[in-house]
Amino acid sequence: MNVLVVDDEKMIREVIKEYCMYEKYVVFEAENGIEALSILEKENIDIIILDIMMPKLDGFQTYQELKKKKNIPTIILSARSEEYDKLLGFDLGIDDYLTKPFSPKELIARIKAVMKRTKKEENQFVYQDFIVDFQGYTIQIGQKTINVTPKEFEILKYLIQNENIAVSRESLLSAIWGYDYYGEDRTIDTHIKMLRNNLGKYRNLITTVRGVGYKFEIPKTK
Repeated sequence: MNVLVVDDEKMIREVIKEYCMYEKYVVFEAENGIEALSILEKENIDIIILDIMMPKLDGFQTYQELKKKKNIPTIILSARSEEYDKLLGFDLGIDDYLTKPFSPKELIARIKAVMKRTKKEENQFVYQDFIVDFQGYTIQIGQKTINVTPKEFEILKYLIQNENIAVSRESLLSAIWGYDYYGEDRTIDTHIKMLRNNLGKYRNLITTVRGVGYKFEIPKTK
């Protein structure tokens, strides 16, 4: 997989490159938006790690130029944590947003999650006799079809697509209910409880991350 890292800080690029290379990714580097767009014209890039605050062409401008030509999964990496920047990024169509300082291991996990959910051929999740059809909006356990509400299905889908990543209640509310939702975080807890009840023997695939939210996690085999 080819990863393009765009950041004007050389040290940041080197850290990301080191962790990406450990995963056997091929890494391309750019220190500004103009250089990044030039690389994108020549190379087949699978995912972009893009800083916002850069000289010549900032991250948002770079992404807008990119979208005119190609549709490449993009993770914004920025020292700016203001809600406005995050909302702008998601409105433009970015796939994820990570605030500096960040954990390189978390970034790798997010790269894997973004790539997994953007692969068009992966329309199903299958684990043993547990099947979730994202296109057909159906859940099958063995020979039984599991009936859940649309919101429960969307929560399950989002958690699966972010497998092994602790997802906050706020992130779930934003992703499922939208940014205009002003309800309580307990809404998520209630839906998770009902979803777990419906999943029966697979209820423990949704784990609670104390003080954060929830995580979808497949047990490791010994």
